[in-house]
Amino acid sequence: MSNGERTIVNGVLALVLIVGGCAKEAAEAPAPEPKVEGETITFPVADKAPHPETKVIAYEPAPNVNLNGRLVWDEDHTVRVFSPFAGRVSRILVQPGARVRKGQTLAVLGSPEFGQAQTEARRAETDLKLAESNLQRQKELESHGVAARKDLQVAEAEHGRARAELERARARLRMYGGGTASIDQSFSMSSPIDGVVVEKNINPGQELRPDQMTSNAPPLFVVTDPSHLWALLDASEKDLAAVEIGKTVTIRSPTYADADFPAKIVSISDFLDPATRTLKVRATLDNSHRRLKAEMFVTGEFQTRQGLRMQVPAKATFFQGGQHYVFTQDAPARYTRREVRVGDEHDGKVTILSGLQDGQRVVVEDVLMLQQMLQPRRVQK
Repeated sequence: MSNGERTIVNGVLALVLIVGGCAKEAAEAPAPEPKVEGETITFPVADKAPHPETKVIAYEPAPNVNLNGRLVWDEDHTVRVFSPFAGRVSRILVQPGARVRKGQTLAVLGSPEFGQAQTEARRAETDLKLAESNLQRQKELESHGVAARKDLQVAEAEHGRARAELERARARLRMYGGGTASIDQSFSMSSPIDGVVVEKNINPGQELRPDQMTSNAPPLFVVTDPSHLWALLDASEKDLAAVEIGKTVTIRSPTYADADFPAKIVSISDFLDPATRTLKVRATLDNSHRRLKAEMFVTGEFQTRQGLRMQVPAKATFFQGGQHYVFTQDAPARYTRREVRVGDEHDGKVTILSGLQDGQRVVVEDVLMLQQMLQPRRVQK
């Protein structure tokens, strides 16, 4: 290679090194520091600014409230049958699932106690007949001047007492479905309502005593009208604004995914369960179609009265110094921290009560990164 060629090659290499060094210096040049003014962070070079995920917020209809619960028998259409007399079970005439009419016999007991009630009624009939005969005789004697007026008054009083005792004894027998035609000591337990026998806790030959029928003892029979049900729903404190007596609630069951069953709230518990922090909401349900069954798990949906509301993802908010904050993106490279007042949190979203406007873009990722960039500079200032 000649001297001239060597000179040209050296010049080209020098030029390449100079250009490469300039490019390296440009690549290694640090990004300009963000500018902090009050609550706002501005990045001088938009291309080198962070790009956290943002979301435009807007007012949207408040979602309905959904409560979990279960179906139970309607206690206004359910009876639990116990025996008022001691005795031994001689016959059982119905089994669970049987439809019964009001007054239909469920089981028969051989009961000396019931026989005693029959005897008292029969004795009362006899005493009344005797009192009537004595009264008639005293009236005849008094009309002929043979008996004193006082004796007639005593007979009238005895007749009145005998009639009252007979009415009492007969009313007692009628209450338990018995009569005075015979003293057979046979007590028939009957159904007080039309319905279906859903529970039986009695066996043939079983000895029964009224003192065994404590509050913890199961009833001998449970009869209910399954066309009426109650929905017992569990509501939390934050749901109280959505539930009120007389309001309609839509009951849904996983068994019937596409069916809605309307119900009406009739009762709201006055206290919270200390263990679950929930209260019971009771609604009546028409089950004349008999599709729903007691002890089904269901959900109840209420319409809220909140109208429109503004919500942001829960991760977009942070708490500091006793206040809640969010960051909004005001321009491609400018972010502002704003104090907000928050409401309840549901399904990962927080309701914003004040502090934001419709259409603002809220930062939903890397919020704490922006806060760390803002806080040291605020302290230095």
